[in-house]
Amino acid sequence: MKPIQSALKSWMQTNENFKENYIKIKQDVLDDPEIKEFLSLHPQLSQQEISKNLIKLYEYKTQSKQCNQCSSLSSCKNMLPGYSPVLHVENNEIRLSYEKCHSRIMYEKEQEQQKLIQSLYMPKEILQASMADITNDETRILAIAEILDFLDQAKTALPRKGLYFYGQFGVGKTYLLGALANELKKFNISSTLIYMPEFVREIKSSFKDDSFNDKIDYFKKADVLMLDDIGAELQSAWFRDEILGSVLQYRMMERLPVFFTSNYDLDQLETQLATTKSGVETVKAGRIIERIRQVSKEVKMEGHNRRL
Repeated sequence: MKPIQSALKSWMQTNENFKENYIKIKQDVLDDPEIKEFLSLHPQLSQQEISKNLIKLYEYKTQSKQCNQCSSLSSCKNMLPGYSPVLHVENNEIRLSYEKCHSRIMYEKEQEQQKLIQSLYMPKEILQASMADITNDETRILAIAEILDFLDQAKTALPRKGLYFYGQFGVGKTYLLGALANELKKFNISSTLIYMPEFVREIKSSFKDDSFNDKIDYFKKADVLMLDDIGAELQSAWFRDEILGSVLQYRMMERLPVFFTSNYDLDQLETQLATTKSGVETVKAGRIIERIRQVSKEVKMEGHNRRL
């Protein structure tokens, strides 16, 4: 606001044809359709008041109103990017204030929604995934139908069960999780996406900075937890029982959904989880599988390898 007013005052003081130019500027300002309308709505304003506030009226005239000269927030031409000028009268005096424009409101809303998706080591492509890109894919029609059903239920209440997607490499299991997370944020439901091999390393490293308990609690209590590529690496018995088991137990008791992706069906995953450095532990692996069944529904995914 001040830079425009100061510049106009300076210009008026130094220009040789000050009076002539002042009259021209004043006429241009008063001929502006929006300013004409504003003044017509406030006939009580005196000519002295209008002349005294010519700089405010000029500033209003030169600024974009509610994005009418801007295609996006980044291209905003206003002195305060994302803010639109508003003229009003208070105690028979002309006032000029600024309010957020449509572009800034939408930008801030998108920023808040994006905070609803937290991820550990997920590629950008996954975080930008869209349901619009996959709804016509017949090779994944069953998985897509299950996701749409989950989203439909989530409009009123968060379902207690997620989905366990399994299938060959590259059929798009992880992409589905990203697309789902982006849809859930529209309902203000947060999602936490975790790439399992990195999750194991993250937990191990958390002992160094005393963040272990905070991280476990965070994963336990996320609105929607998504574990990508479970079974991708040989896990220790400690991680399987104390970490994965603890997280799944909490979510099972609290009826919070978990989504999984894996190259293994649940029977194959049980064999994978049973194999540790200490030997084969079928009973303990079976407990994990039972918890997975309680928090998710098994869905097979087929199709060609999209990574090739």
